[in-house]
Amino acid sequence: MIPHPGHFAALQEIVEVKEAEGLNEVKEVFMGGSPEVMGSGRGVLHAPLVEEIREQTEYAHQHRLKMNIAMNSTCTGGHHLTFEGYKMFEWYFRALNEAGVDGVIVAEPYLVELLRDFPMKAVVSVLAYVDAPQSARFFEELGADVITVDTNINRHFGLLRAIVRAVDCDVRVIVNEGCLYRCPFRYSHYNLASHLSGLNQPRSPLFAPDFYFDKCISIRLRDPSQIVRSPWIRPEDLAEYEALGIQGFKLSGRTKAVNWIIECIRAYSQRSFKGNLLELLDCPQMLRHMFYLDSEKLGRAGCVERWKSCRKVCGECGFCERVTKEVLEVLK
Repeated sequence: MIPHPGHFAALQEIVEVKEAEGLNEVKEVFMGGSPEVMGSGRGVLHAPLVEEIREQTEYAHQHRLKMNIAMNSTCTGGHHLTFEGYKMFEWYFRALNEAGVDGVIVAEPYLVELLRDFPMKAVVSVLAYVDAPQSARFFEELGADVITVDTNINRHFGLLRAIVRAVDCDVRVIVNEGCLYRCPFRYSHYNLASHLSGLNQPRSPLFAPDFYFDKCISIRLRDPSQIVRSPWIRPEDLAEYEALGIQGFKLSGRTKAVNWIIECIRAYSQRSFKGNLLELLDCPQMLRHMFYLDSEKLGRAGCVERWKSCRKVCGECGFCERVTKEVLEVLK
C-alpha cells in the first residue's frame, strides 16, 4: 500500500514506473481527503475534490490498483458526534463510495462503525494505536476490515503474532516510519497535525511552531542509538513478518516528493536496499543528511533475529547501543 501526494500527475508517474519495472506487489494507493470535512495525521499538499477523487480512482482501477482515502485525524473537537457532523460524514462517505473509492482510513472508532453502512473497507489507521489483541478485536467488532497496528509494536513479534491470530480481518504494518520508539510526543504531535490539516475547526491555527518535531530531532542528535531503536523495517526483513501471517505492508510518506516515493516502492517491492537506510524513512527525513545508517551492516549484525526475541527492556540490554557504534556513521 503506497502513498500518493494527491495530484493526478503524481499518480500517473507512480503507475508508469510500477508497470514499466514490473513492481507487481503494489496493490493499493492512498491519499488525503478534503480538509473541509476532516483533517488527517499529515499536512495536505493537494486536497482533491470528490470529482477529482473519482477520476483518480477510475485511473487507479484501470491499472489494477485500489484507492484509499485517509481521514485519520486524531481529534475532531467532538464535531463528529453532533447531528451536523453525522450528516456531513454520511454525505462524504456516500460521495466517496459513489466515486468508486475502495477504502477509507480512519482513527476514530465512531467512523469505523459508520463505515459499516457502506461497501468501502474500513481501514483502521496506525493512529488508532492498536497495540494488543484485545484492542484489535474491539475494532474488528466495530466493523474494521483492515487494521494497521501501532508502529511501536513493529518489533514485538510475539504480540504481532497474537494480534493476527485474534482477528479475522487483515493486519498491516507500516515499514518505513522512523519515529522514536515509545515517543512521549506522539499523541500530542498527531493531535497538532490533525488540527493544522483540518479546516472544519475554526479555532485551529493555520500555523504553529512544531515543538514536538524539534524535540524529536534533538533527542536523536544527543543519543543516535534512538535511530536504531526506531521501529522501521528493512526491505530485506519483510519475510519475517509474512511468517507471522502479515501480508499487508504500508509505505508512509504521502507528503513527500514523487521521486522519493518511487525509490521506496522499488526498495520494498524488490526487498532489497543497499545504502543509507535513512533515505527510505519518512520521518524525520533530515536525519539522512546527518547520519549514514548502513542497511547491509544491519543485516550482518543479525538485528532482526535479536529483535524477534528482545524483551524491550532497553536499560538492561544494550544491544542497540552496541549496534549503533557498528552501523551508524556521523556525516561531516
